[in-house]
Amino acid sequence: MRVVIAEDSVLLREGLTRLLTDRGHEVVAGVGDGEALIKTITELDAQGELPDVVVADVRMPPTHTDEGVRAAVQLRKAHPDLGVLVLSQYVEERYATELLAASSRGVGYLLKDRVAEVREFVDAVVRVAQGGTALDPEVVAQLLGRSRKQDVLAGLTPREREVLGLMAEGRTNSAIARQLVVSDGAVEKHVSNIFLKLGLSQSDGDHRRVLAVLTYLNS
Repeated sequence: MRVVIAEDSVLLREGLTRLLTDRGHEVVAGVGDGEALIKTITELDAQGELPDVVVADVRMPPTHTDEGVRAAVQLRKAHPDLGVLVLSQYVEERYATELLAASSRGVGYLLKDRVAEVREFVDAVVRVAQGGTALDPEVVAQLLGRSRKQDVLAGLTPREREVLGLMAEGRTNSAIARQLVVSDGAVEKHVSNIFLKLGLSQSDGDHRRVLAVLTYLNS
C-alpha cells in the first residue's frame, strides 16, 4: 500500500509514517498543509504514481480550520479512485458530512485518539485504500444520532440502527455478529431489512452498505 500523509505536526506525521512503514507499507510523501497535499498528488499522478490512499488532518495551515478536508474533497473529485482518510481532534459533523457526500467508497473519518489503537488504525487505512469505508464510532454515533429525528428512519428497529452504525464503521457482517453476539444469519437478515426499508435495491451492488449510511446523513 502506498500512502501520502498530510499533517502539520511533524511529530505526529513521523509517528504515522513509522506505524505504517513498520507494517510493510510505503509512505511516498509527507506534507504539512493542504496546498502541498494537492500539489504532491498532482505531481505523483503526472508521473503515473498515484498513491492508494491519503491520510490527512482536517485542520492544517494557514488558518487551521478546514484546509485538510477541503483538500481531501477536491482530491476525491479529481481522483475518484484515491482513498482518503481524514483525522480530526473532535467530531466535526459538517466536515464529516461534506467528505462522505462526495463519494460512496474509499473514504474514512477517524478521531486522532484512534491512532493510539495501532492495529485498528492501520486496518482502517488499508480498508480505505481498498475502496472500503472507515468511520470512527464517535462520528457514527453523532451523525446517526442527529439523523434519528428524520422520517426516513421511522421504519428501522433499534437493532437495525445498531447494525447500521457498525456497518458505517466498516465492519463486516461476521464482525458485527461477533460484536452483537448473534449469528451471521441474523446479521444478514438485519442488513437485508435495512436495505429494503431505505429503498436500496440489489442493482446498487456492493455500495449499498455505504449508501445506507449516506441515506441517513443526507436525510
